Amino acid sequence: MKSNKKVLTIVAALAGQQLPGLALADTPDSAPAAAMQVVEITGTRAGAAPYNPASATSATKLGAPLRDIPQTVNVVPQELLRDQGVLSMEAAMKSVPGVGLSHGDGQRDQVTLRGFSAISDQFIDGVRDDALYFRDLSNIERIEVLKGPASVLYGRGSSGGLINRITKKPGIDKSEISAQIGSRNRWRGEIDVARARPAGDLAFRVTGAVERADSYRSQQFLERDALAPSLSFQLSAATSVLLQAEHLSDRRVTDFGIPSYHDRPVDVPASTYYGAANARASDYSHAEVTAYGAVLEHRFDDRLKLRNAFRHYEYTLDRNNTLVGAVNETALTASLNRTNLRRAENGWFNQTELAQNAWLGGMAHQVLYGVEFGRQDKDQVNRSKNAVATVSLFQPVLPVLPREVAAAPSTDNRGIMTTGSAYAQDLVALSASWKALVGVRYDRFEQETRERRAGQADLGRTDRAWSPRAGLVYQPAADRSYYAAFSKSFQPSAENFALAANNAQLAPEETTNREVGGKFDFLNGRLSATASLFRLERTNIKSADPVTNRLLPIGVQRTDGLELTLAGQVARDWQVWGGYAYLDARMRVSPALDNSDNVIKRVPIEGKRATLTPRHSANLWITRSIGARWRAGAGVNAVAQRFANPGNTVALPGYATLDAMVGYLVAGLELQLNVTNLADRRYIVSGHGSSPNLNLPGAPRSALLTARYRF
Repeated sequence: MKSNKKVLTIVAALAGQQLPGLALADTPDSAPAAAMQVVEITGTRAGAAPYNPASATSATKLGAPLRDIPQTVNVVPQELLRDQGVLSMEAAMKSVPGVGLSHGDGQRDQVTLRGFSAISDQFIDGVRDDALYFRDLSNIERIEVLKGPASVLYGRGSSGGLINRITKKPGIDKSEISAQIGSRNRWRGEIDVARARPAGDLAFRVTGAVERADSYRSQQFLERDALAPSLSFQLSAATSVLLQAEHLSDRRVTDFGIPSYHDRPVDVPASTYYGAANARASDYSHAEVTAYGAVLEHRFDDRLKLRNAFRHYEYTLDRNNTLVGAVNETALTASLNRTNLRRAENGWFNQTELAQNAWLGGMAHQVLYGVEFGRQDKDQVNRSKNAVATVSLFQPVLPVLPREVAAAPSTDNRGIMTTGSAYAQDLVALSASWKALVGVRYDRFEQETRERRAGQADLGRTDRAWSPRAGLVYQPAADRSYYAAFSKSFQPSAENFALAANNAQLAPEETTNREVGGKFDFLNGRLSATASLFRLERTNIKSADPVTNRLLPIGVQRTDGLELTLAGQVARDWQVWGGYAYLDARMRVSPALDNSDNVIKRVPIEGKRATLTPRHSANLWITRSIGARWRAGAGVNAVAQRFANPGNTVALPGYATLDAMVGYLVAGLELQLNVTNLADRRYIVSGHGSSPNLNLPGAPRSALLTARYRF
């Protein structure tokens, strides 16, 4: 991996030497001839983007206006990320309605969407990015969250939706550096340098970040480095190429949080750590990701455009952790377990898409034809040992533990996943007021597990699935639309992990989504609101029979929900971002029994609520520009009670936190102070979702000072 980092550094340096002194270029408009009307929105101050971008690419891959899409899409713009001082995907996702937070075993980004785990539903520029790591945002322009099944364009995936990060790309002239210092020895530096030739035929961009921090959690630390160079050029007037690369190194303590007592997280200071006394040496996770990609676009004419996107990645993980495996509520003790986990992955995906604007049957069509192929090779070795130490539940005296676990591997295999698919989609204007979006995808997903443990058989299966989507949009006026939609997705047994003997013969789980909603623009498009009402139902869920212990594909989970959003400019100098979600997410059918509780065993999960999913959640953020130099903002994030385990015997209490920001701009230098959890509220921010004893306390009051200079 060190050699990969050197390569990326050399690429960035060469780009700077080859393109000295390039000036701003007008970027050619690459969007297809519009069959739909687009509302133009302006910001509230010079250089500021609105909180309500008018279009998104994730839902259709065509860059369609959001009001033409019969599905919920939340677009988190860079302006909001900067105003809120966001440095992580978790911080970004807390502002999106319908999202529940998971700590991801202390080593990866993980959330629930509308009550369903989205552990493998991460994408970057529309290409699967499901490696298990914490992502950096220094190279991200915006984050698009597509709600509901998305298999019609993206293949296998979970029920609640997906998260698509849109990267920063060449084509502008920019020089920006930033430095940040914050609570608990946090410091971070970022660069964003871009140049483009006046002719627009050659451009480059380099982004990067270095971050170091301690934590409110005892022994926690962060060491992070990110670099992402990119280069674009024209092969001809009709053909362009974009080359991108990135490298990320992330090292931190693998933190699973705190246990529970009497059906609640144990009442200890937020800093209390249940692990090794030498956590920096024995309880760390170190992830490295290197990726290379290329996008070729060729425009045949105003009606036909070809796009080919390729991405290759390599990912390694060295994870070592100590966590609470069991709690004795009578003796007031916690038993600790240890794990060494090694992952080594590589993979590639290639998407070829043809976008066509056509006039057929007296109607305007935006048609997308696509094929996708990919292969992922995932190697893993897991060694675990239970009861390596016992500590006091309320005042743990931590043991010094060796890094290596002396045990035979419980997992030692190589998983190979091969994807082949074809898809088609049509966004058609039926009339001046009616539009329809229809699409279908066929996937062939082959899974193979090659075992290295003695006595274990190799496994394999191939799944074939059709994923349809249909939606109808009614637009009685340019500023509002109403829609109804239906879609399906599939989730195979080895979506992201290796096949196992108890699931290799089971067909994929399936999700059906039915949704109605409305999208509204106010103040000439400067302010936007959405409302959606939906039912998500997932069937064929694998549940363990309590008598035979066999997995049976008979489980059903359903989420009935309502989501509301408001974003944009409410007055000349005011911007707002807000949302609310009501989620009734329950396991409707299941024979499974939950044995995770410290005291109560064999709790039926049928009828119980989905873990880490609050019934009510809401957020509101408001900023104001004060003259030409000052800005201020404040917001609240409220989350109702969630459950830590499938049996719903341990609850994570609801909470509300307050955040604030003030900024000052002078001569190209922008200073900004963010304070989070202003009232210093104690709360549990996330959990694991399967255990009552892995709950992560939220951060106390914290400050972050940013100095950003443009030159």
